[in-house]
Amino acid sequence: MYGKNAMTNNFKKLLLLFTIIVSLSSCGNGNNYEAYFGGEITSPKSDHIYFCRDNKVIDTIKLDDNNRFFIKFDSLTPGMYSFKHEPYYQYVYFDKNDSLMVNIDTRHFDESIVFSGKGNEKNNFMMELYLANEKDRNSCFSVFDYDYDKFTKCIDSTYQKRIAYYEEEKSRLDWSNGFDFYVKARLDFNYYSKKEYYPYACAIKTGKKINSLIPDNYYDYREGIEFNNPKLTNYTPFVRYFTVMLNNMAKSKSETYKIPEDTLEENITKLNLADSIFINEGVKNQVLNTLAFNYLLEDRNIVNHEEFLECFNELSTDDDDSNEIVRIGQAAGELSEGKKLPEIELVDSYDNPIDINNGINEKTVIFFWTSCSKSRLKVIDEKIDLLRQKYGEIDFIAINVDEDKEWKKTMKEYHLENACQLRASNFKVLKDKWAFTKINRTIVLNPDGTIKRGFANLMDSNFGQHLN
Repeated sequence: MYGKNAMTNNFKKLLLLFTIIVSLSSCGNGNNYEAYFGGEITSPKSDHIYFCRDNKVIDTIKLDDNNRFFIKFDSLTPGMYSFKHEPYYQYVYFDKNDSLMVNIDTRHFDESIVFSGKGNEKNNFMMELYLANEKDRNSCFSVFDYDYDKFTKCIDSTYQKRIAYYEEEKSRLDWSNGFDFYVKARLDFNYYSKKEYYPYACAIKTGKKINSLIPDNYYDYREGIEFNNPKLTNYTPFVRYFTVMLNNMAKSKSETYKIPEDTLEENITKLNLADSIFINEGVKNQVLNTLAFNYLLEDRNIVNHEEFLECFNELSTDDDDSNEIVRIGQAAGELSEGKKLPEIELVDSYDNPIDINNGINEKTVIFFWTSCSKSRLKVIDEKIDLLRQKYGEIDFIAINVDEDKEWKKTMKEYHLENACQLRASNFKVLKDKWAFTKINRTIVLNPDGTIKRGFANLMDSNFGQHLN
């Protein structure tokens, strides 16, 4: 069921050694909270993974020469954790003294994950449920075209089947209440998200509200949701749910559903709705951060960042300078037209440091790329050729955001010669100083090196207007 045939012989040997270590270390002491976490990564994207809780890094675990990692925790509080091998991440739950190994292949990250060791069965079940929900999310759009009765029958049937399987596994494995909280939440929020999206999707298509077509008790499930439970705040199923819920609620307040969902007005409405729903200060701040990040993620919205952030700052009590939304707002202000780019750490393929503000004497387009999206490279190359043909002399600078080894390997493989190739050697500085939030970000500079457009997208059909 979990693809155990994918385990390599090396991994099996590592697992055997791991099992012996765990058995020896746990003998005779039932009162400690020791735990182990290790594994092997096929086709790694970097030389480390992050072990996290609530989106905060607890440990950075280095890969060895065989792409394996291992760490012992002298005391690990039972609960939900995540491991990140950027740009990927996944959850793992530790009960007391659980000791887990995981096998990962980055070429199909989620599908490849297999847990072994103490605590493996519940985590493999959680992964199976995750993959079923993801398949659901990617293939269920047709159900939103159904009439209300057919839609309800369809999603209720799927939900009940998964609940039955969940109850069966819960009885068989007798897992802890702590784990049950998260696995049941994953089931419920996948179901609730569909219910939130249905009125929203139907209204978007027709331009009309369908409140009269759904029963008065349609949203009663909201009353049972623990909106202010801090354990849910950073849990992806909950984040996805409250995002679509607030979209639905904001749309229902609009006179027409034809208004695009990324308008300033509608996103300020979402902030105010969140302020009224979430009472716990820490939870509310995190929800506001999520809403703000989603809005500012779209480059075209950055032009409204001052008005949007004014509302955000009125509602959020998180004034920590490390707050990502605060940093994005500050950075956006430094990327205004006519300013010079803030200095960041860039290197060329010979590891020489490069000052981006020196040597600009033509109109210049700066774009970003990663080996995680290699298919995009050919499309970019073709777009560069078209732009040069139409607009004449333009310099292109490609900034890679991978680790050095991965960057150089991909350059050799793809012969990237249509742009000056640089790498951001400090990704955090790039994010903080250039408000970098997504890979298709593009910056346009004037011939004197000043900023012409700080937030654009090279692949937009109307990108050429920034080159006139």
